[in-house]
Amino acid sequence: MRRGGPLTCLLRAAVAFADGRGIEALSMRNLAQELGVVPMALYKHVAGKEQLLEGMVDVVVGEIDSPVGAGDWKAAVRQRILSARQALLRHPWASRVMESRTRPTPAVLDYLNSLIGMFRSGGGLSADLAHHVMHALGSRVWGFTPDLFPAPPDSTPGAREDALPETAAKYPYIVEIATARPHHSATTVGQGCDDQFEFEFALDLLLDGCERLHHQGWTSAGRS
Repeated sequence: MRRGGPLTCLLRAAVAFADGRGIEALSMRNLAQELGVVPMALYKHVAGKEQLLEGMVDVVVGEIDSPVGAGDWKAAVRQRILSARQALLRHPWASRVMESRTRPTPAVLDYLNSLIGMFRSGGGLSADLAHHVMHALGSRVWGFTPDLFPAPPDSTPGAREDALPETAAKYPYIVEIATARPHHSATTVGQGCDDQFEFEFALDLLLDGCERLHHQGWTSAGRS
């Protein structure tokens, strides 16, 4: 798919449409109506909705900051991943679209290749360790993580307080860590945890562990 001027404008318009009206509302017909053109005009630039979605993914990935120069490889990886997180937070639909793709787009491959290069060339990690580190990072390379616990049916403050004694009796350790510190009201990690803090905590934990294994000369040989 060519990246000409009209195509770029179309893809950006599709991204703005999804941001404003939701990815579920996106169709070639609805987008054409939004742009004030007939649907066939869009097919001059993309073969259909699937190719449109691929291009939209590339637009979002293109918002990720470029790699920083030579220096601390962990800081560079951290900065790149946190930039990816900000890009996907600006476009909440993007993670679902990315996960639904059967093949990675060129921009996705460029990003992953760049990130792995930071581990290999910047950090000096072996290909073996870099392979397993990428698996450990999983979706964190894009700046998002799955919820730790599913949301309860009734999560209003009063309902939570009423259920706390019974829950504490059955699951004391879960309640212990859930009430160990103040929480925020509008988050996606657990119930009221600080998303950004929890994400950065896990990312730093993984990168520190990666560095430690590298210094120990870790290999996967003999492991199954």
